[in-house]
Amino acid sequence: MRIALFVTCLGDVLFPDVGRATVTLLERLGHEVVFPEAQTCCGQMHTNTGYQHDAAGLVRHHVDVFERALAEGCDAIVAPSGSCVGSVRHQHAAVARRAGDEALAVRAEAVAARTYELSELLVDVLGVTDVGAAYPHRVTYHPTCHSLRLLGVGDRPIRLLRAVRGIDLVELPAADSCCGFGGTFAVKNADTSTAMLADKMSAVLTTRAEVVTAGDASCLMHIGGGLSRLRTGVRPVHLAEILASTT
Repeated sequence: MRIALFVTCLGDVLFPDVGRATVTLLERLGHEVVFPEAQTCCGQMHTNTGYQHDAAGLVRHHVDVFERALAEGCDAIVAPSGSCVGSVRHQHAAVARRAGDEALAVRAEAVAARTYELSELLVDVLGVTDVGAAYPHRVTYHPTCHSLRLLGVGDRPIRLLRAVRGIDLVELPAADSCCGFGGTFAVKNADTSTAMLADKMSAVLTTRAEVVTAGDASCLMHIGGGLSRLRTGVRPVHLAEILASTT
């Protein structure tokens, strides 16, 4: 299969190893990964903060770029981010319609229909749960809000992690509770965000895990930042990086 990588702006700027791990993993499974270099922000943060006009231009650009990738032979689009895939699938067409551009909305829906979060692509499209990974560490998994509620990825990440050789996967208490990040929510509502983060960190620490993983670098950035400030020694590692690991 030929797959277009939608790396996301957070991945591109702050967490490039997550994008690299996604490519390593998919190529190891025998697939071709292409990177459309014209891609930019999908517009999620603009949409969520109320800047609909600015978001509409970013939606149009995203559709142009990935529509072209599909026309040039890509079978699917993947992003290592439930949050950004959630925006593509559930916000893009709505943003286009609010801007009065029905033609763009229809095109956005077509692109969204072939856009997948990483665990969705692996389990539902490629039909694999054992990706040949090995990761000898004690790990707990945090299901991020957008992947859990907006995309409904369910237990797909857990099924993938259970098949990793050497892993000691431990259940996270109150796993479905938000970590408190929420993009600009963490800035605009810092006290509430910090309290939510404290609860999430407490849950992580009760597992005695070495590593906390998730499908969104943004939430891991928030949780990992808190754990680092407390000097807990618990590391945030993206799901893609664990699945790409073979040692």
